[in-house]
Amino acid sequence: MGRRIARARKARGLTQLQLAQRIPCSKSLIAQVERGHKPATPSLTAGAARTLGVRLEQLTGQPYEDPQRGRVHATVPDIQTAMLSWDLPEEDVPVRSRAQLAADVARASALGRAGRYATLGRMLPPLLDELSSACHAAAGTERERLFGLLAEVYSGVTAIAYTVGLFDLRSQAMDRVQWAARESADPLRVGRTQWQRATLFFQAAAYDRGVRLLDRVRHDLGEDIARMDARALSVHGAVHLRSAMFAARAGNAGEAHAHLNAATDAARLLGRDANHYGLEFGPTNVAMHRLGAAVELHEGLEIARLTRHTRLPTTVAPVRAGHWYMDAAKGWLDFGNREKALTALQAARKVAPEQTRNHPQVRETFLTLMQQERRTKESLSGFAAWLGVT
Repeated sequence: MGRRIARARKARGLTQLQLAQRIPCSKSLIAQVERGHKPATPSLTAGAARTLGVRLEQLTGQPYEDPQRGRVHATVPDIQTAMLSWDLPEEDVPVRSRAQLAADVARASALGRAGRYATLGRMLPPLLDELSSACHAAAGTERERLFGLLAEVYSGVTAIAYTVGLFDLRSQAMDRVQWAARESADPLRVGRTQWQRATLFFQAAAYDRGVRLLDRVRHDLGEDIARMDARALSVHGAVHLRSAMFAARAGNAGEAHAHLNAATDAARLLGRDANHYGLEFGPTNVAMHRLGAAVELHEGLEIARLTRHTRLPTTVAPVRAGHWYMDAAKGWLDFGNREKALTALQAARKVAPEQTRNHPQVRETFLTLMQQERRTKESLSGFAAWLGVT
């Protein structure tokens, strides 16, 4: 990414100092990233893309060539066709009962939690077609519940689009999620959808707008957590966690920690790791976001404390565990521990291979790690071959 940022910067006629002032960040960070001495953070990459007027994927290099024969990428054309057909129900195709459709949606959600995106991608197109037909044919409460299922399946499309770096498809799918959520007449699902929509502002480095969106969701929910049921607590807590990440990316440590503490209170009241609306909210998710915020804020002592003392339960979703190890890898590399950084990358590969292979932070961390090593180790060569980089 550093080389791509340097090329785009020079094409715009900007110095490293001018780019740093506009992102904003330090000139030394730009210099270190461009030389490959430090990995580019998601916030730096998004800020550079916005400042330089280029698409984010031009800097990340996505979509990557999949060394496993492009299994995830191969599912995208059929998904795109199903997305285009949202208002063209299949009139001659029999539609199963809502219970049968709900069982398939649950299986799709489980595939997404496990990071099995190739299998999920093959499952989504026919399920989208059938659910669309069912929604158009139903009425009343039955229709609303079917639209709730359809919103979950469209969320699966956003996950695949994010994984392979197809941001236009992700935005289109997000519009479909919002539409289906509104039709479901479930206020909490609508709030959850706005939480999901906020991620689009990460990739645009429009942190102030993302915060405004999440503030509106919290206003609609209220702040009296003592009166919330488990589902509302999950949405409320998840919104605070995302707000914390916006604050961390903007460099506002005080605000980030305030949101993390508010989420901690909600998780304590909830009392367990739950999965309402696919939010995975609970004490474990709070710890994961504390690590993510610490990495963004370069809080070395906090990174060390969290990685040493946090034990992920076996029930945690593999894709969430994968993000934990990716953040740990970057955090350790930032503070000079290459051995722990590589161990964390290998752990991410083990728990969520398809997610890890396609994530730009993994590639950036690993390529920086390779550049810092004075001699190539067998463990590095093996990971490079699996990742498909040289």
